[in-house]
Amino acid sequence: MGGRPRDIDRRGGLTTNAATPRMTRRLDLMAVDDVPEGTMKMAWVDGADQVVVVQANGVIRAFQGICTHEYFELDKGFLTGGGSPGPDGKPAGTLTCALHLSRFDLATGDALDPPAEEPLVQYPVVVENGRVYIDVPDGPLPVNQ
Repeated sequence: MGGRPRDIDRRGGLTTNAATPRMTRRLDLMAVDDVPEGTMKMAWVDGADQVVVVQANGVIRAFQGICTHEYFELDKGFLTGGGSPGPDGKPAGTLTCALHLSRFDLATGDALDPPAEEPLVQYPVVVENGRVYIDVPDGPLPVNQ
């Protein structure tokens, strides 16, 4: 059975419109000072999942830490200008994977150049008390491959 999550109703039948509630958790990744303007740094979640934290044009963003094309840690790449407009209307910039030079838009996570075709998963960032947090569903971090 594929498709939407299904639940059993009171009559024993399956319903297709029932939403399965998902719990979220807030993960402390690093201090804001650990990722100065124009840089990125890798954080490890649960000892297995990698999240790359980027600060560009005054905005902190967090993405899956591995390229969607082939296994390669994105913090080994580099940041450049361009990309979609950020919250201030200026281009947010791009993150380039150093393995095959695929670029990803920092505003959206979209893959801009082959060979990568899938976007990076972008995690919601919360900055509080000088720390960078992400809010994610319980369980393994969502990633595109």
